Amino acid sequence: MEYVTIIARTLFLYFLIVFIFRLMGKREVGELSILDLVVFIMIAETAVMGIENAEQPLLYTMVPMLILMGVQILMATLSLKSKKLREILDGKPSILIKNGKINEREMKKQRYNFDDLLTQLRDKNVNNVADVEFAVLEPSGKLSVFEKDHVKQSTLHLPLIVDGIVQEKHLQLLNKTNLWLRQQLRQLGYRSIKDISFCSYDHGMFYIDLKDKK
Repeated sequence: MEYVTIIARTLFLYFLIVFIFRLMGKREVGELSILDLVVFIMIAETAVMGIENAEQPLLYTMVPMLILMGVQILMATLSLKSKKLREILDGKPSILIKNGKINEREMKKQRYNFDDLLTQLRDKNVNNVADVEFAVLEPSGKLSVFEKDHVKQSTLHLPLIVDGIVQEKHLQLLNKTNLWLRQQLRQLGYRSIKDISFCSYDHGMFYIDLKDKK
């Protein structure tokens, strides 16, 4: 009889959660705000507790879930009318690349490193940072990328310097040496590699981004 109760409660809460999430609106998982994520986790935890405590009245589980749903719908409605509230709940977009220049301070503020940046650029089929005019980190964590007008045909662009450190493996893939890289940079007027936050090489052209001065 206990197993029948657990199965019945599980099925009931399953359909209740589906109903609640449908009322809360359709959003992609990757576009959930902090408020959405917190509410979803709390509803899921409440449902699990309701299934585990089979002796507890089901109403004790339903009421908190419905309250959370009401709070989420209310806050979402208010955020539509108030930009300030929306920014508090969802956060503001962060410009990581502006006019082709990497904003390192904003990256550090968002705890966002170069590996994160390159990974999301590749997800957008952008293999070269030099091709990016603007890159905006949305509140959902997704990266919106706006490429330059003269973007070339896509090829593999490997970073040669990241955070002032030469990427020796990438140089080897390009059949280049550390000495070659330093000589090329000196000719361009860059004396210290430690001052370079990011450097890539493509079709005989360097893309170089200097570290922000503190």
